[in-house]
Amino acid sequence: MLMHGGGRAARVHYLSGTFRLLSDGDHVVCAVTGTTIPLHELKYWSVERQEAYVDADASLKAERAARP
Repeated sequence: MLMHGGGRAARVHYLSGTFRLLSDGDHVVCAVTGTTIPLHELKYWSVERQEAYVDADASLKAERAARP
């Protein structure tokens, strides 16, 4: 997948096992830590919440916070 972005955050639709770019960008921001995640390094996200996470720990924190 060829990605253009020029330092802008991408708008992304997260799907099960993949994601789709809605607007050009080269990174997303972790919903938990605020860390910039280059798209080529993006491995963790929530389809349900449509959020990206920098790592498994951040993903787990978000999952726990979403549970009542």
